[in-house]
Amino acid sequence: MDSPLSTVAPAENAAETPEEAPAATESATPEQEPRHRLSRPWRIARNIVLGIVGTLFLAWLILYITKGRFLKHPFERTVAAMTHRQVKVPGDFQLYFDYINIHFVAEGMTISNPDWASRPNLFEAKRIDTRISTFPLIVGDRRVKWLDMLDGALDLEWDKAGKRNSWTFSEEKGKPFEMPLIRQATVSGTTLRYVDPRLQLSADIAFKTIKATDTRFASSIEFTGKGLERNTPFTLYGAMLTPNATVVGGKNKLDLHIRAARTSIDVAGTLDAPTRIDGADLKVTARGSDIADLFSIIGVAVPETRTYRLDSALTKTGDEYRFTGLRGHFGDSDIAGKLTVRLLEPRLKIDAVLATRSLDIVDIAPFIGYNPDAVAVEGKGAIVKQVNGTPRLLPDAPLRVEALRNFDANLHYTVRTVRARNLPVSNIDLTLGLDDSLLTLSPLTFEMARGHVAADIKINARRPLVHTDYDIRLSPTPMGVLLAGYGVDEAGTSGTVKARLQMAGNGNTVHDSLSTANGRIAIIIPQGSFWTRNVQLSELDIGTFVQKMFEHKLKEPVQINCGLIAFTVRNGVAAADPILIDTKKNVILGRGGFSFRNESLDFSVRADAKKFSLFSAQSPVAVNGYFAKPAINVISPELIGRGGVGLGLTLVASPIAGILAFVDVGDAKGTQCGPVLSGATARAQRTTKGQPRDDVGHGTTAKAESGKKTHEERREQKKKFLGIKL
Repeated sequence: MDSPLSTVAPAENAAETPEEAPAATESATPEQEPRHRLSRPWRIARNIVLGIVGTLFLAWLILYITKGRFLKHPFERTVAAMTHRQVKVPGDFQLYFDYINIHFVAEGMTISNPDWASRPNLFEAKRIDTRISTFPLIVGDRRVKWLDMLDGALDLEWDKAGKRNSWTFSEEKGKPFEMPLIRQATVSGTTLRYVDPRLQLSADIAFKTIKATDTRFASSIEFTGKGLERNTPFTLYGAMLTPNATVVGGKNKLDLHIRAARTSIDVAGTLDAPTRIDGADLKVTARGSDIADLFSIIGVAVPETRTYRLDSALTKTGDEYRFTGLRGHFGDSDIAGKLTVRLLEPRLKIDAVLATRSLDIVDIAPFIGYNPDAVAVEGKGAIVKQVNGTPRLLPDAPLRVEALRNFDANLHYTVRTVRARNLPVSNIDLTLGLDDSLLTLSPLTFEMARGHVAADIKINARRPLVHTDYDIRLSPTPMGVLLAGYGVDEAGTSGTVKARLQMAGNGNTVHDSLSTANGRIAIIIPQGSFWTRNVQLSELDIGTFVQKMFEHKLKEPVQINCGLIAFTVRNGVAAADPILIDTKKNVILGRGGFSFRNESLDFSVRADAKKFSLFSAQSPVAVNGYFAKPAINVISPELIGRGGVGLGLTLVASPIAGILAFVDVGDAKGTQCGPVLSGATARAQRTTKGQPRDDVGHGTTAKAESGKKTHEERREQKKKFLGIKL
């Protein structure tokens, strides 16, 4: 029988069942998991991002609604702080995100120039309306989606030292100006000013209205302008023919034309960027009436020329402008080579290697100070001027001293042949140097009549009065070839001639320099024969001169033992020291001289026979007149005197007695050729017996106190004058 407790037990057991139920339920449905929740850090990050996005959206929304006009003053202050320039926008201002890209509008905006600039503003525009790509801008890539600019003005300047420019906003060295890439644009009324004090260049350029759509310009970008280069005004016009290629990162074709100082310059080629010439591939053509006009634009002095044309390739690297493949002509002469202009401090530096195959003699005129156009038209008349009623031949064109201070130069110039009627010159080789106003032509060499001429000329323009040193040497040269155009027979002439000129003078023209010169000129004639034809080919015909000197038509060549034609120059006046030529039959002596001051000639030459001669009238042959108009005079006072004596003897005594006045007893003393061939002065000359000559010198008897002194003087003269072996 069940006890009451037995009925309660199940109840207790039943009470325990609910407590165990959850465990049984979990065991029965293990696949049911509770929902995942973010950790606290993640929830914080999420909230921050959502806050930023919300803030940005709110900012974007505020900017879009207000167009960002309230940012005008913060914009001015921020940009001013970044550029260290004053930035002002007096008119309407908008700065907001038009969806993604930045939309910027400014009316009357100005950005100031640095204090050293000549104008107050680097940039100003009546209105700018532009959209700029946002994301490329973050990484420094400037891409303008759209630009509408009205009456913009850009002022680009370099400082005097060429270290800083107005468009580089930092204190570091100025960088080249680079345009941003523009996809669409309408730009009207835009001007650009460029100033470079180192080049003394200023230019004002105006652009025609520019339109571009979808990275393509509607047409070429055309421009016109004017400016000054070293006070020389110029005008220009041109166009960027393929601006679309530049916009997408390609190369732009440039067509530029400049007119200045009777000179036309055409530039065509490609640019890597619209405003960058570095690395450009350009072709330059320059033409005009005088190449000196072209170089005067950059302040460089060169000789004048006749009409010229030059073609060259042009590249720029840093401060170097390189002209390569240069070809052209000046007058009737050709020229080719290369030239580099370096913008160094304190002067420009020009390096050039030039060559001419054929040089017309007229085109040489400017190198010695004559006008080539006048010479081409008038001939000799163009180089002869009347001064105080007398003809002048020496050039008086002044050296451009001020221009020489603007640049330094190294030039190597060669000429293969020279076209000239009576000047057999070829193979000219000139090395020219200019260093701080010291101009050297050294060496200057050329071949003349199968002889060799070498010269070293130094022109020192550093002094208040230009000082010039001349040293010109002629190696042994056949007289027959050298004087073939002046009545000398080449076939019958075996003699040679060698010479040296050493002088120094002051003055900035050739005439002034020689008019004050001191030094010596010597022409040495070694042994040989000399034959002349009686043909008049010049105002002072050498052949006729010799024939008149001997007073009969030459039947055979003159046999020369040795000869010296020398002059000592003091303050521009040259005196014979000596003129002494020893031939087989005669001794030729000369006295007098000439003057570089007024270019007058006043000396005489006579031939004294070594043997008895009957019916001789060998009186001095006078050479007078001027360099430009020399003359020969055989009716000298001495000849007239001899004629008078002869006439008197005839009247008083008999005709036979009158003949005695024209008898040459043949007492001329032979010459010791050593001093002659060494170029010694008159005092050092000797007879064949070693005695001092008393018939040479400045119109007086040359005496020596002793043979020893004369020998020392001869050695000293040879040492001073013949520094090189003639």
